[in-house]
Amino acid sequence: MSSDSEHSIEHHIQTYIRVFIALGILTIITVAVSYLEVSFIEAFFLAITIATIKGSLVLGFFMHLISERAAIIWILVATAVAFFILMFIPLISLTDGTEIY
Repeated sequence: MSSDSEHSIEHHIQTYIRVFIALGILTIITVAVSYLEVSFIEAFFLAITIATIKGSLVLGFFMHLISERAAIIWILVATAVAFFILMFIPLISLTDGTEIY
């Protein structure tokens, strides 16, 4: 192997280790958020936001989509749409004024 390929492999390994550490830290933050004294909607918003960040890290680095510009843009758009749908479904149920028993 040439020195360039060894350096490239070492660079990729360091990147993967950093992403793994970031995922571990975000997992700890997710658990810490569950212990906060906040409303369900706020906790849900925080948990979904952290999960979106973690999913983006996995998709970008471990699935090598960081170099795929078109694919990552579509995935981010789909993630944003799903995020807003999941955010507003609980709000719709909270603002629903019909009380059918």
